Amino acid sequence: MAILHRATLTPTKTELMAAWLPTQEWCGGAGGALTPLGAYRFDDPAGEVGIESHVVELGGRTFHVPLTYRGQPLDGAERWLVGTMEHSVLGTRWVYDAPGDPVYRAELVRVICEAGTQVEMFVDTPEGPQRREPTMQVRGSGGAVPDEPQVVVVREPGAGERPASALTLAGTWPGRSTETVLASLL
Repeated sequence: MAILHRATLTPTKTELMAAWLPTQEWCGGAGGALTPLGAYRFDDPAGEVGIESHVVELGGRTFHVPLTYRGQPLDGAERWLVGTMEHSVLGTRWVYDAPGDPVYRAELVRVICEAGTQVEMFVDTPEGPQRREPTMQVRGSGGAVPDEPQVVVVREPGAGERPASALTLAGTWPGRSTETVLASLL
């Protein structure tokens, strides 16, 4: 279960992704306005790292952007740093491209192998936690954990890329009712 704070983010997640995405080689220089299509969350068992993945449209293409949010920089992960944001409740957050974060990789392996799904989300309000409807659905395929699993994130879901294995995370979102592979394990 994810508890979300009612907070102001500077820059916003959309602004941060819009600045970072076009600089990524796998984005192929796509530009224009970034449109969020859906998002899902996983839980860090230790409760320290926010894990949220976004499906966005940029330049007429759909991209899968998993991010992690940390209260301190992740040692040795400078190349994975997307940027920082100010969170009005939690303070400075270091935002990472999630495949470079060991907490994300471990949780993705667990969700895929246990045929898990995204967590339920609740917004913290003065009246108590209020359930937030998900903007997309994901599920793991289930299966045995491979020896030394390697995570493969599908950056452009639905663009014809074949899954690296039968161990996958697939999802649907508004405008895409057919399950589409978002990640797999080797």
